Parts: sequence; C-alpha cells; structure tokens
Amino acid sequence: MNRKWTAIVPAIFGIMLTVSACGKEDAPTFTGNITEEPTYQDSLNVISPTAYNNVRGLKVEPGAYISIIGRESGSAYWKEIKRGALQAAVDLNGALGYTGDDEVKVTYNAPEDVENIDEQVNLLDEELARYPDALGIASIDAEACKVQFDLATENGIPIIALDSGNSYQGIQCTIKTDNAEAAKTGAYKLSDEMEDEGSVLLLVHDSKSASSLERLNSFKSEIEENHPGVSITETLYLDKMDDMKKEIAEDKNKSKKEDEKKITSEDLNDTDVVAYYLEKHPDIKGCFGTNITATQLGLKTLKQEDKIKDVILMGFDAGKEQLDALKSGDIKGLVVQNPFGIGYASVIAASRSILESGNEAEVNTGYIWVTGDNLEEESIQNMLYQ
Repeated sequence: MNRKWTAIVPAIFGIMLTVSACGKEDAPTFTGNITEEPTYQDSLNVISPTAYNNVRGLKVEPGAYISIIGRESGSAYWKEIKRGALQAAVDLNGALGYTGDDEVKVTYNAPEDVENIDEQVNLLDEELARYPDALGIASIDAEACKVQFDLATENGIPIIALDSGNSYQGIQCTIKTDNAEAAKTGAYKLSDEMEDEGSVLLLVHDSKSASSLERLNSFKSEIEENHPGVSITETLYLDKMDDMKKEIAEDKNKSKKEDEKKITSEDLNDTDVVAYYLEKHPDIKGCFGTNITATQLGLKTLKQEDKIKDVILMGFDAGKEQLDALKSGDIKGLVVQNPFGIGYASVIAASRSILESGNEAEVNTGYIWVTGDNLEEESIQNMLYQ
C-alpha cells in the first residue's frame, strides 16, 4: 500500500519538516518495474532536488565502482545510510539490466570506533588504492583528508560529501540534512519546553566536522537572538573527552588528602565527565545532543545521576534507546533525519559525477520533529529507524 508523508510546518520557522525511511533490514530489491511503490519510497520522494530521488537516465558504464565512506558502522543512523546506498545500487543495476561482472558496485565502509579520524583516513587510503570511479565520504574532520582528496582529483576520481559538508574545493556535491534549520528547530523546541528560562548543557558530537559546527552555531544563534532568558552554560565536545577527563581528575585530586588515593583520567568515563558538569552547574534545566551518540550520552548520564526528571533532554536521531525514552518521557523531542535518503542520494550524486552530467552544490534530504505525542502517527512510524 502506498504511504504518504506528512509534512509538519512550525509557524515559527515556516519550513517543511520531512520524513525519513523506516528501518527494516530486509534485503534490497529492484524497484524499477513494479506497480506498487516500496515502503522506502516516501523517504526518496522528499529529497530535493527531485533528480536525486531516482535512478532514471543514469547510464553508468558496466562494472563502475562507487565507494562510500561513513563516519561509523555500528549505529542505527549509519546502518540506514548504508542500506540506502546499497538499495540505490540494486535499483541502478536493475534499471540498466546489469548482472554479474557488469553490475555497478557500491561499497560502504566506516570506522568501527565512533568518530575515529585515523581509521577513516586509513579507509580512504585503501579505497583510493582501488581506484573507484567515484568516492563519497562523510568527513569526521573537514580538514584532515586534503592530501587524499588532491590525489583523487589528480587521478580523475570525483568526490561527493554526505551527511557532513567539507571545506575541500573539489567537492562536487553535498548530500545532507539542513543542519542549520534542524538545530534551530531543536533550540526553539527546547527553549519552549523550558518556558524560555534557564541554562542549557550542550553536548556536541565533535569539534571539527561541518555538521557539528553547523548545528552548534545555529543552536547558539537561535538561543542568543530569540530566547534571552535561556543561556548555554557549558558546551562539551565528545572528541575532547580525554582532555576533560585529565582536567577533572586534577580538580578532584585537589580536595584529596595526602594519604588518599589519587584518581587518574583512566578512572573516568564519558558519563563521569557529563556528571561533573551537571554537579558544577546544579541550575542546568535543559540538555541537547547534536547527534545520536551525544543524545544517548546525555540520556545515560541523566539516568545515572537521577536527574532525568529534573533536566529536559532533547537531541538528534532515532535509535531504539531514544525511541524508548520518548515513550517514557525521559526524552522530550528529537530531530529525526533521513539517513536512508542520504545514502540513496549519495549514490545518485556519485553516478552523476561519473557521467559528468552535473550536480547541485547541495542536496537536502529532510528531517522531522518527533515527540511522545506524535510518535505513534503513521507518517512518523514510516520513517523511524532502529
């Protein structure tokens, strides 16, 4: 049965919030010559421009190789990006009638450890050694891969960016959520839930990627410009945790007596860091995470410190743990992106690069605001990924 997406338009922004794909792990099937739309079609229909939501007219040469490199491999969000990319490959080969060695090959690789820059760079080196016809990458560090990108350009390998932008001048297309609008929505919603008064702890997934900086800057701008009663007390970057653990250990050791055992940074985990700042600022009323990892860290810490009912938690993305927390009321709202659409559109953009048919500078894949109140609506359920 065909499913229609429901657009939500908050009056405060006048923007359309779109819906992403469901999270089924079924094997991809070709969708080119069927009378009924597949369940994931809704997540493609909202991609803008529409040229990136289908494989029509992409006459890629037999045996072409497209390499997609993500930021991580384990989370629900990145598994959906992989699923979207692989589905695009199936649809493309079906439309072209390619089988066996003639098939267009699409691979997805990503670091096993979250936000591991060195591992991602190593993966990039390995993929470039295979001379793909096009490369898509979600850069952990927007500045870290310039040498590799220069090498790709010299060898005629077009590069597209996904999920996060990149400062490299040769990037042909960027496939992503409108991070600025999404974070602006989160800041507005959190401030509204806080009744426009109180302090916020902001958990940012890293200090270097374009996606994190776009979300951070937009969140701050919305607070500063439109919510004077709200302040951001602390901003914690997840890739700076080791440095913060050292500082916290030193601070805690100052109050220990000479005969008491000193603690080291190795004795602390990430929740200890967040708990330290919650204790340092007992007036914190709201907490916001800029991606799935940051939001989950906030949830885990607030539960551990028995502050889940005292601090309003909101953030990005829709893993199982977060959806359960929405149902229980422990999380009040989530910006849910369209990772399946990101993966699918990335393969379309890579194919267009191979064909030299031109690309848009940016492709918008949409998002929606999800709460406990609208969670069970069909249009919301259609897009959740776990």
